[in-house]
Amino acid sequence: MDKFNSESLIALIERFPTEQSCREYLSEIKWSKGYKCRKCGHDQYQLRQDVSRCCNKCKTIESPTANTMFHRLRFGLRKAFMIMFEMGSSTKGMSASQISRRYGISRPTAHFFMHKVRSVMKSSKSEKVTGSVVIDEFVLGGKEAGKQGRSYDTKKKKAVMVIELTEERKVKRVYINKIDDFSSASLMPLFEDYVDMAKADITTDNWRGYQPILKKGYKIKQFLSDKDMVFKEIHTMIHQVKSTIRAIYSFTRKEHTQKYFDEYCFRVNRSQFKSSILHKLTERMASAQPQTWKQIMISA
Repeated sequence: MDKFNSESLIALIERFPTEQSCREYLSEIKWSKGYKCRKCGHDQYQLRQDVSRCCNKCKTIESPTANTMFHRLRFGLRKAFMIMFEMGSSTKGMSASQISRRYGISRPTAHFFMHKVRSVMKSSKSEKVTGSVVIDEFVLGGKEAGKQGRSYDTKKKKAVMVIELTEERKVKRVYINKIDDFSSASLMPLFEDYVDMAKADITTDNWRGYQPILKKGYKIKQFLSDKDMVFKEIHTMIHQVKSTIRAIYSFTRKEHTQKYFDEYCFRVNRSQFKSSILHKLTERMASAQPQTWKQIMISA
């Protein structure tokens, strides 16, 4: 298939001028490994005018959007492609209110669809960070009366970030985990999911929560974060995350915070491949199982 590979909005409009062109593109991605009827398993079909497949055996008709994250989409695929393109390629992201006004859809509908897209931006955790790695914890939210430092009973949203640096100390990859507290038990999943124990040289601050993790075999060097420039890069990234959420989204529910982190990391980690972001997101949306409003918005 002719993969869309551009950062240009004009190129996107020209490549997908109609709903039919979007359906054709999605169908090629959805059935790239061949067609198989979901009802009877037969692999022969008749292609309908709207590029749906009709099983030759049981006559079941399946559309390109069926059983994907586009299932029961309340607006056209063309708008969906444009929203995905903007979410993936924009530097700082976009709010549901902006998307609502720009594409003429209701804010709740925009909010729901954008969370669908964020759910497929989650890292596959297939490639762990190696080499020079820096890890630090942070909180989202303003000052609380009577709360200082790392209060365990604070209402602030807590998180831990890991970045992989190049030899020139430029950020190569970044991952963020939402955590309940700053204990080693809460910090450990980030190490297990994203850090290669044998190939990563890790730098952290002096927080005692890293001591039990050090005993598990990770190579960790600890420094005072307020005196060493080794934390400059990760502090910059933390500032960017906080600024993005505060400026673009204003407020995030605790249940959805991880999705916003995943969206941010997805854009940063694919910043060198922005031209292929729409195709990658479409592949993920096509292979993911459909989710209801309750699954995404309530049971997050």
